[in-house]
Amino acid sequence: MYGFKALIFDVDGTLADTERDGHRPAFNAAFEEAGLDWFWDPGRYTELLAVTGGKERIRHFIESEGIRLDPTLDPEDLVARLHRAKTRHYLAMLRAGAIPLRPGVLRLLREARLAGIRLAIATTTTPENVAELLDHSGEPGLRDWFEVIAAGDVVPRKKPAPDIFLLALAELGLDATECVAVEDSDNGVRAALAAGLEALLVTVNEETALEGVRAAPLVVDHLGEPDLPARALRGDLNGSRLVDLQVLDRMYRRVRSAA
Repeated sequence: MYGFKALIFDVDGTLADTERDGHRPAFNAAFEEAGLDWFWDPGRYTELLAVTGGKERIRHFIESEGIRLDPTLDPEDLVARLHRAKTRHYLAMLRAGAIPLRPGVLRLLREARLAGIRLAIATTTTPENVAELLDHSGEPGLRDWFEVIAAGDVVPRKKPAPDIFLLALAELGLDATECVAVEDSDNGVRAALAAGLEALLVTVNEETALEGVRAAPLVVDHLGEPDLPARALRGDLNGSRLVDLQVLDRMYRRVRSAA
């Protein structure tokens, strides 16, 4: 019997490497399509990930670079058009199956489902992005495994504010002390902790490996597969080669006993 009742997952960078494999090239495709000479290389995009939200990221880029827009253009309309184009390119990649789930994600989701652990998503990416990723993951019906999908602009503030996690908890009807959150970034860690989700697993990636994610009790490079063992960067896997429900339950109970 596990101590926690639900797993709440972030999406971008957590379920899949969507930032590296999807969002960045989709932004660049949108810029090129609009006739702009803007290009976000991996280093610049990693810096921009400190800003949560695609439209917010474009606005920040324009302001930080001191870009002078055509005075006949409405800046907000331009940002909205670029973001719509970026979403179109990104969805095309998802539908082509070009963005796989990260190692161990589907394995852990299957294990949780069989054990009766409830599944939820808390993300500031759009609901359409979430749906397309799950629907083209290679696992039929994966979207329906998630009881709650809290996504997009359904809350007033994006991460690192706790709003999206608080919404997911409310829709689950659970207290934060009954759940484990899975994140990948500093903004996500701050949001989860602010929502009271102290039992927190972080799976770092190329974009977030250098961020301040070590506030979490357990940090790993990925969830692990039988032929690709996970490595703990903070905390302890207790000899396990995989992040499974037993590993998460041990972490959860340590956090709760220290509370």
